[in-house]
Amino acid sequence: MMNSLTFPILKLLADGKFHSGEAIAQHFNVSRATVWNAIQHAESLGIEVFSVRGRGYKLPQTLTLIDKQSIVNKMSPQLNWLNVEVFDTMPSTNSYLMQNMGAKTHGTCVVTNLQTSGRGRRGREWQASLGASLTFSLLWRFQCGAATLSGLSLAVGVALIRSLHELGATEAKLKWPNDILINQKKLAGILIELQGDMEGPSTAVIGVGINLQLPESVLQKIDQPATDLHQTLAHTINSNALMATLLKHLVDVLLTFEKTGFDELRDEWTAHHAYHQQPVRMLMPDGSEVTGVVQAISENGSLMIETTNGMQKFMSGEISLRSYNTTQA
Repeated sequence: MMNSLTFPILKLLADGKFHSGEAIAQHFNVSRATVWNAIQHAESLGIEVFSVRGRGYKLPQTLTLIDKQSIVNKMSPQLNWLNVEVFDTMPSTNSYLMQNMGAKTHGTCVVTNLQTSGRGRRGREWQASLGASLTFSLLWRFQCGAATLSGLSLAVGVALIRSLHELGATEAKLKWPNDILINQKKLAGILIELQGDMEGPSTAVIGVGINLQLPESVLQKIDQPATDLHQTLAHTINSNALMATLLKHLVDVLLTFEKTGFDELRDEWTAHHAYHQQPVRMLMPDGSEVTGVVQAISENGSLMIETTNGMQKFMSGEISLRSYNTTQA
């Protein structure tokens, strides 16, 4: 059950300072018990709130919460046709757009401050906590059929790399087919879901999760080496500015992809691939394994690997790439 006061109180606590229960109650013109219930609800969502008798409540650190107006203010006027929707919390931005696809316009971007049931590739759970991640989904309608969208997740990866490099995370690299790494650790992931005909018009829901500042409790739940922007950059990233930058590059890349498919983005993708010309292991859905050296990426986003049996082409889907020297995902 959602408590309507929980996020207004969290916004008040976002300065990282103590606020007494009495002052919060006066601010919202409610009882102390109502404030306590809202704090309890926040904790049930996994949000850590310090409570000290005589001092009140505070968050472990200052937070920049996602705010629609802040994002729009940082976007160029040419992008004001995008429909940005911001939610305090929801189970999954991808699921929300997939379920409401008919009612949403082309270019609808749904962002949430706290995603409680996010999904990664191959059924994994995307771990998140308040202020720890930027999680959003963008709905994009294509006139071409789903059959021509095979390189879409790689194209989206190019947009993420452009954004991260612009903001100073120049060590960010791509991992086929849809992850962003820094120092071989996962920083971000992409999950694309399609609806429509193989030949006719189709709609993509492009889901992105980027680690901003992961608490130790969240890091421990992730089943592979992970990192965040806070560890990478000397300065703190404003999540609203990051969101505006991502939308700028996503729109640029998607317009290119509409015209030429993945082919025009292929060289740029290859230049940032963490495993280009590297020995890798490809883990197949049936549990078997193929080893070889990454040679290239094809015009439709397939990975070309030189194996002992010659050149083999791998489509994404349920295949996982590993470095030959490690067991990480």
